[in-house]
Amino acid sequence: MNVLVLGGCGFIGSHIVDALLKAGHDVRVLGHSPEKFRESVSSVDYFVADFSDNAVLKKAMDGIDVVFHSLSATVPATSNRDPEQDIRDNLINTVRLLDIMKKASVKRMVFLSSGGTVYGNPETIPIPENHPLNPLCSYGIIKATIEKYLFMHQQLYGLQPVIIRPSNPYGPRQGHTGIQGVISTFMAKIMQGEPAQVWGTGDVVRDFFHVEDLARLCVMAAESDSVGIFNAGSGSGCSIRELIEIISNVSGASPNIEYREGRQFDVREVVLDIQKAESTFGWKPEISLHDGIRDYWEWMTNL
Repeated sequence: MNVLVLGGCGFIGSHIVDALLKAGHDVRVLGHSPEKFRESVSSVDYFVADFSDNAVLKKAMDGIDVVFHSLSATVPATSNRDPEQDIRDNLINTVRLLDIMKKASVKRMVFLSSGGTVYGNPETIPIPENHPLNPLCSYGIIKATIEKYLFMHQQLYGLQPVIIRPSNPYGPRQGHTGIQGVISTFMAKIMQGEPAQVWGTGDVVRDFFHVEDLARLCVMAAESDSVGIFNAGSGSGCSIRELIEIISNVSGASPNIEYREGRQFDVREVVLDIQKAESTFGWKPEISLHDGIRDYWEWMTNL
């Protein structure tokens, strides 16, 4: 396949690029800046441009069979600060992307949505794909709205969308500025001897899984004929308190934790039902949380 990865220089996107190359596909990347943690991959064709640059996007789309959309200008913690900007940067640019794909006759897209924000506070655990969508932040609202546009283009123009709703991916090349990624943030704080902040009591539960397992699923989904929505995660939950204990054991350090008042947009518990992805693609997460955190710690210490 000839593949265009939007956001292929970012955390998740760069691992999708690796998985695509491993599977023997030809890869093109569009990102707003080069990769932060490694040199550009020699076999990849890079376009460095903003997502809103339609001229470059049209050029990058030439001859493409599948588009991976892993771009986002916001994260859950920042999206509510300026919802109007969130709409412009993420929703409107994606609507323009769909028009460019339609005119270029590119029919297949793998879209990275969000299993951590689109559902809101769950009515059932684990959360199935048909759970009501009640997002608590603009980030989740935009992701859910983009999903609706994908299905509209499926009905009207023959788009073949595969929507992946990942829970909480982690691993090498994830930024650790404290904006997103609790594992990377905690590790960075421990390394720097600084206190780590926990919002609430530490009883919030998340479904952490390794980014390489996510990337492998994305490629399997693209190579299939399937369409629709698929959760992606480990299938099991881990509280923030339990996570801190794992990181402490792996690092051999005793982290200094500062507990702060909980945030209204933080969902209490996220554990995704991943049976649909398992049965459809024959996929299973392979990297345990302990092993993944150990390997991630080793990567960070060698930066």
